[in-house]
Amino acid sequence: MVHHERHRTERIGWLRAAVLGANDGIVSTASLLIGVAAASADRTAILIAGLAGLVAGAMSMAAGEYVSVHSQADTEKADLEREKRELAADDEGERMELAGIYVKRGLDPKLARQVADQLMAHDALGAHARDELGISEALKAQPVQAAVFSAVSFALGAALPLGVAALTRGWGIIPIVALFSLAFLAILGAVAARAGGARIVTGALRVLFWGAMAMGATAIVGKLFGTVV
Repeated sequence: MVHHERHRTERIGWLRAAVLGANDGIVSTASLLIGVAAASADRTAILIAGLAGLVAGAMSMAAGEYVSVHSQADTEKADLEREKRELAADDEGERMELAGIYVKRGLDPKLARQVADQLMAHDALGAHARDELGISEALKAQPVQAAVFSAVSFALGAALPLGVAALTRGWGIIPIVALFSLAFLAILGAVAARAGGARIVTGALRVLFWGAMAMGATAIVGKLFGTVV
């Protein structure tokens, strides 16, 4: 039988990276723009700071995601190599170990042993990777995918408040950037929650709260110290 049903967990790798990147792009760039504006900088300085933040942030997100997810991939690879050695050295012990896992999940010992034997005959390493180590194709670490989605989503997120700032003139840049950025965050939170199967309102409020906190804190710093932060 062919299984055609798709689950939301299949999106977990790219969805996490994309949401994190877009959220960070909006929050950090909006906060930077507001902080610089609160320090009484001129419009050109504000926009240059925002553009520099977009480029630096996108590169930082890509590097950070690649390194962190690659560390996870390295750990998975090391565990799989160890499992290969154990399978070669003690096949019977590994069968008993796998059967024990199935017994804990509710199968009777005889059936658990039959399942373990059949799965190991089909793909011994795959069975242990999935049921002993918790490594599956859907949740497998993908460093390049995470880096690309993070960088692109950060740049797109950062471009939103930067675009608002570029179209705004005069004293109203702080409240306008803040309001539009909070609206962008609410939409992002709602879309991410919808894609992940969570409550839309909860997702929107979650990012709104932390976004407002970041912008408020940066505005206070810019106002107090009168410097670019």
